Amino acid sequence: MANPLIHIVDDDYSLRRLLEFTMKTWGYECRVFSSGDSFLKSLDDNPNVVLLDHMMPGLSGLETLKTIKDKDPELPVIMLSAQGKIDVAVEMMRAGATDYFTKPIDLKRLQFALANAINLHNLQDKVRQLQDTLESSVRFENIISNSGVMQDVLKLVDKARNSEINVLIEGESGTGKELIARAIHFNGNRKDYPFVVINCAAIPRELLESELFGHERGAFTGAIERKIGKFEAAHTGTIFLDEIGELDMSLQAKMLRVIQTKQFERVGGVDTLSSDVRVISATNRDLLSMAEQREFREDLYYRLSTFPIKLPSLRERPSEITLLAEHFLSLFGEREDRANITFHADTLALLQRYAWPGNVRELQSVIERSVLLAETDVIRPQDLPQALRFAKEDGSAGSAALAFASREDVVPLERIKEKVVRRALELFEGNISETARALDIGRTTLYDIIKKFEIST
Repeated sequence: MANPLIHIVDDDYSLRRLLEFTMKTWGYECRVFSSGDSFLKSLDDNPNVVLLDHMMPGLSGLETLKTIKDKDPELPVIMLSAQGKIDVAVEMMRAGATDYFTKPIDLKRLQFALANAINLHNLQDKVRQLQDTLESSVRFENIISNSGVMQDVLKLVDKARNSEINVLIEGESGTGKELIARAIHFNGNRKDYPFVVINCAAIPRELLESELFGHERGAFTGAIERKIGKFEAAHTGTIFLDEIGELDMSLQAKMLRVIQTKQFERVGGVDTLSSDVRVISATNRDLLSMAEQREFREDLYYRLSTFPIKLPSLRERPSEITLLAEHFLSLFGEREDRANITFHADTLALLQRYAWPGNVRELQSVIERSVLLAETDVIRPQDLPQALRFAKEDGSAGSAALAFASREDVVPLERIKEKVVRRALELFEGNISETARALDIGRTTLYDIIKKFEIST
């Protein structure tokens, strides 16, 4: 790996030579320039840090700094000045300088500042790469789909992405509601601003208000310092309220107010705060029916669902099962260094036959597991979970407890109970209410099973 490149810009020949020699003893590559004009012609060399003099003939250091920041806002620039005035330092920092040194320069402190600036620059590069990867994954052309019903969904996403309209994404667990929310945000006019996610079902009710709106120090026991809430953190960007149907009735009035007025107060606070956020919410429940049964505020429902998007289940788009399975196979095959792995024809037939109650998330999990379990470069039916291998003719899962091919397959009932609960929690992403409802057991019973088998949620 090449040594970091430092550009030194100063009209003082002796100082340039001293800094160049010192930088090289510290292990840096250096280029020196006597003016801002000559330096700017070489900015495309992509230095890691620039040491820039404040007072130079011709283009001043401050003017040079502003030009640098126009071309590359994240490039660290350390200013050097013979003036020790506070107002000069403040002006430079406001213009984007990373640090400020008065002459004569404290070389020991400079060495530390350079190392910090380079680490910061490298971290920013990694963050940018991750951001590019994330944005690439949610571009329209990278969303895996070949069915007409999903193409209709993407048309709605295209219409909503540059609008300020509130979007409600409806669909079963595992259908990709967050993926669609991200596609709206990262393909829209707020893509350069925060995308903040909060799962309303994953946070205890007594803590959810603080997570949403923040709290002041001393607002309640344990509130030892001020906390910024999700709405405040999402300012100028998008907040994604996942599992909005689980929001407690006591919080729904406050949610309605912040959506209507974009104003709120932190828990324990008296100041009214404003946050310019776009709201996208998602649910796997029928909010309209809940509103009719007074389990969800009707006025909040209509505020959230100004622009509804209904995601079809995987069984409603069977043509995509093989397409998605091949995509996940390529993804996990490459990750596990098994790029040549393929599906046996019988395996594809089983995948196509299964009803996929957990939708795309379940399919992804099955393929990831099968890539690890397969003894050869061909995934065969025996590499699939029992539920798929013994699926009924209608595609529903066969009973794991009864699908014993031999005596050796028989397992204790308690073990089956543990597996069923673990899998259900995975499919419902740790949502206790939804898991208990799907298993037709009470929440207390579910908590007892989780505790008994030490199941992580």
